[in-house]
Amino acid sequence: MEPIIELRKVQKSFGQERVLRSLDLSIPKDSVSVIIGRSGGGKSVLMKHIIGLMRPDQGQVLIEGQDISRLNERNIAPIRRKFGMLFQESALFDSMTVEDNVAFPLLEHSRKNRREIRDIVETKLASVGLKNMGHKMPAELSGGMRKRVGLARALALDPKIVLFDEPTSGLDPVMAAIINELIVRTQSEFRATCVVISHDIPAAMSTGHRLFMLFEGRIIAEGTPGEIQDWDDPVVQQFIHGRAEGPIA
Repeated sequence: MEPIIELRKVQKSFGQERVLRSLDLSIPKDSVSVIIGRSGGGKSVLMKHIIGLMRPDQGQVLIEGQDISRLNERNIAPIRRKFGMLFQESALFDSMTVEDNVAFPLLEHSRKNRREIRDIVETKLASVGLKNMGHKMPAELSGGMRKRVGLARALALDPKIVLFDEPTSGLDPVMAAIINELIVRTQSEFRATCVVISHDIPAAMSTGHRLFMLFEGRIIAEGTPGEIQDWDDPVVQQFIHGRAEGPIA
């Protein structure tokens, strides 16, 4: 099966710092793929390449077989509409109600009328457990509820691919579990391909169909959670078990 996202020999540097080093990555369609790795190791840079917010110095970024790495802003816009994204801090508009936050991408990128938009917003909010919460303001919500609003907004345009940037960061264990369950449901119910950046190893192991470990600008391990657990590499073992001593200390 052809991957929905593929990076081929991608290189990216900022000055003298090489962040991505001839990186290869292949994300399967209709799956939850989790990218793990150290803080500051390039995971966010990698995600920005996937959505076309950054361009590689060398290499290719293919979305459904189309190389987006050299497209101009006008031509890349339709590709970006295939994506939804849940940002680490939810990135809601504080001056808008929950309903208006979720409606925003529909107003910007669709030709639906107000009634159609309202129906979609209600459906998406219900799907993340926030039925009848559209009148609330973001400031009235807990961190976990804001994440769910962000997910409802990410799903508003029925994207093929949903990106999650540290979705459980700053949440208590119960709310983190709810968000992880929503990621799994997003993939199964909406038939979306989910790509997650996470430091939460237990969550990665329980939600991911495939895990990828980024280290020193390359993917050094790729496989099912079971395969990663048994991966014969001290760098991988140190990271997934959270040991202080070892090759990446």
